[in-house]
Amino acid sequence: MATVVDESNPLLQDFEFPPFDVVEHKHVRPGIRALLKNLESDLEELERTVEPSWPKLVEPLEKITDQLAIVWGMINHLKAVKDSPELRAAIEEVQPEKVKFELRLGQSKPIYDAFKAIQESPQWTSLSDAQKRIVESQIKEAVLNGVALDDDKREQFNKIEQELTRLSQKFGENVLDATKKFEKLITDKKHIEGLPATSLGLAAQTAVSKGHADATAENGPWIITLDTPSFMSVMQHAKNRGLREEIYRAHVTRASSGDLNNTAIIDEILKLRLEKAKLLNYNNFAEVSMATKMATVEKAEELLEELRIASWDAAAQDMEDLKIFSKNQGAMEANDLTHWDTSFWAERLRESKYDINEEELRPFFSLPKVMDGLFNLAKTLFGIDIEPADGLAPVWNNDVKFYCVKDSLGNPIAYFYFDPYSRPSEKQGGAWMDEVVSRSRVLSRNGTAPRLPIAHMVCNQTPPVGTKPSLMTFREVETVFHEFGHALQHMLTKQDEGLVAGIRGIEWDAVELPSQFMENWCYHRETLMGIAKHYETGESLPEEVYLKLLAARTFRAGSLSLRQLRFASLDLELHTKYIPGASESIYEVDRRVSKRTQVIPPLPEDRFLCSFSHIFAGGYAAGYYSYKWAEVLSADAFSAFEDAGLDNDKAVKETGHKFRETILALGGGKAPLAVFVEFRGREPSPEALLRHNGLLSATASAL
Repeated sequence: MATVVDESNPLLQDFEFPPFDVVEHKHVRPGIRALLKNLESDLEELERTVEPSWPKLVEPLEKITDQLAIVWGMINHLKAVKDSPELRAAIEEVQPEKVKFELRLGQSKPIYDAFKAIQESPQWTSLSDAQKRIVESQIKEAVLNGVALDDDKREQFNKIEQELTRLSQKFGENVLDATKKFEKLITDKKHIEGLPATSLGLAAQTAVSKGHADATAENGPWIITLDTPSFMSVMQHAKNRGLREEIYRAHVTRASSGDLNNTAIIDEILKLRLEKAKLLNYNNFAEVSMATKMATVEKAEELLEELRIASWDAAAQDMEDLKIFSKNQGAMEANDLTHWDTSFWAERLRESKYDINEEELRPFFSLPKVMDGLFNLAKTLFGIDIEPADGLAPVWNNDVKFYCVKDSLGNPIAYFYFDPYSRPSEKQGGAWMDEVVSRSRVLSRNGTAPRLPIAHMVCNQTPPVGTKPSLMTFREVETVFHEFGHALQHMLTKQDEGLVAGIRGIEWDAVELPSQFMENWCYHRETLMGIAKHYETGESLPEEVYLKLLAARTFRAGSLSLRQLRFASLDLELHTKYIPGASESIYEVDRRVSKRTQVIPPLPEDRFLCSFSHIFAGGYAAGYYSYKWAEVLSADAFSAFEDAGLDNDKAVKETGHKFRETILALGGGKAPLAVFVEFRGREPSPEALLRHNGLLSATASAL
C-alpha cells in the first residue's frame, strides 16, 4: 500500500513523533486532502483484493484507519491546545471530506462481507479472544454506520452524520468563544475580598495579558474570567455576594444568547440523533449509544436511581448544615441560600469543620513533587519507570513535558506528553487524555517489535506565577492522577492487535475505570505523604491535616453525587423520552429532571445545557452515566487493594501486578466484564463506592 510522503507538508511526513512544532493552519487543507486521496485509493485496493483472512482484511484496514487517526488527531489536538481562527477555518473546511471518507469506509460492503465470512468460517474457533472481539465489533460498527441501509436511506444517514459533526464542532466553538468573551475588570480591592493570593496572582496575570501592563496581585487591576480556575475561586472564596451572583449567572448562561447561542444547535442535534436512531431501527438514540456499551438503558437508569436514593437525604442534610452554619456566622442570606452561595459557604464550613483551607494546602502540592509521587506510585504498583525525555519529541508549547515509560528491564514501552497549565486564550478548559498513536504489531517501525503507544495528558491548572512553581489544589492533584490512569491503560497495554490495543475497543462505560481507580491513591497515606512537601521548606504535610483530608473526603458526598446524577439523568432523558419540537423545551426537561436530582432547583434562566459539551461536543451522548457506572467498577477494583491490606507492601505489589496484567494489559481485546471478573474474582458491586462516599447506611434503609 502506498504511503504518501510529502517533505514540504509536515502532516504527510513519515514521523515517529508528530511534528507539533511546525504544523500550521496552512498545512491542513492540502495535507488532509492529499491524505484522503491516498487513503481512498488504498481503500479501493483493499475492496478489490479483500479476502476473509487477517493479512488480507484486518491488517490493511488497520493501516488505513491508523493513518487517518494519527494525522487528524494531530490537527484536532492543536485545535484544543493552540486554537486560532485560521486553524479553525481550515479544519471546518476539510472536516466534511474527512467524515465523507469515514462513512465510505464504515459502510464498505466488501469489508463488512469479509468480516461476516470470517465469523462464519471454520477458522473462527482458532482466533484469539482479541481477534474475535475485533470481528464482532467491526460487524456491529458497520451496521451502526448504516452498511445495511438501502441506498436512499444511506444517503439520508450520511447527510445526518455530516450535519451532526458540523453542529458538534460549532457547539464546542461557541462554548469556548463565550467563555473567552466574558471578562470582569475589577479595580477596587474590596470587591475581591476573600480571594486567595494565588487567585489574585492569576487575575493580575490575566489583566497584564489583556493590556493592563502594571497590574499586580497586590494592587490590581484584576480580571476575572469564566475559565475554571478563575470561576471556581470566585464561587468558593469571594465575600462579595454580588460578584458571586454575577459570575455564576454568566457561567450558567454561557453560549445561550446572541450569535453564540447553542439552543437551536442542541435542538437540531437531538432531532438528528433521533432520526439516525430510527433509520437504524432503534427507538431512540440512547439505544444506539448502548449498543456498544456494557450497560443497557434500563440498567443505567436502575443504577442512577439506586444512587439517587442513596444520595438524596444526605444532600438535603448538606443544605441544612449550610443554612445553620451560615446563620451562625451572621450571614444575611442564611434563610435564602442559593446557587452562588453554596460553594462559598461549603468552603467556609469545610474550613471550620476540618480546618482545611484548600488555598493554604497549595504550597504542599507543587507540580514537580506531585509528578514525582505519581511516578513512584506507578513504579510500586506496576513495575515501570518514568523518565523525562524532553527534546526527544517536538512540542506545541514550551511548558509541555515529554516522558518515556520503561519496563523493569529498562526498555522503553511507551511515551507521553503532559501539558499542565491553563492558557485561556488558546486552550480549551477541562482535563483530558488522548492517544497520539497506539501499540500495534502491524505498524511496527522496525518490522520486529510492535510500535509503542504514545499518549497526551492535558490539564488546566494554575500556571507558575513569578518564581513559584505551579501550586495545586488537592482537586487538581486528583485530576492529574485521574488523567494518568487513562494514560496508563493506553500505555501499558500488552495487546498487539492495534484495533483493540490500549483504550481502543473498550466499551465507553468501562473506560473511566483506571482513571477513577488512580484517584483513590490520593487518599493513601504513603502516596500522599510522599507528594505533600512544602515547596519552600520541604516540610511534610502535618499528620493531622492528612487525617482531616481523609475525613473531608465524604464532605458533601450526597450533593456532589446528585450533581453528577443530574447530568447523567438529563442526558438519558434527552436521548430517550424527549421529543424535539414538541411542547416541552430542553430547559423544561432539565427543570423536571432537576426536581428529582437537585435540592435547590436551577434558576429559571439557567442554560447550563448550552455549555454541556460532554454530550453535545464530546463522546458522552447518552453515555454520561458512564462516570457513575465506572465509579462502581473503580471503587470495587480499589477495594481489592483494601482487602489485601494497603499497608502490606508485598500484597499491594502483587495486587498491582494483577491489575496491570488484566485491566491495563488486555485493552479492548476482551469484554470489560470478563476482564473485571478476571481481576476481582467476581462481578462488580456498588457497595465499595457507597462506602467510600459515606453513603452506605442511607441505601441500606432505602432499598
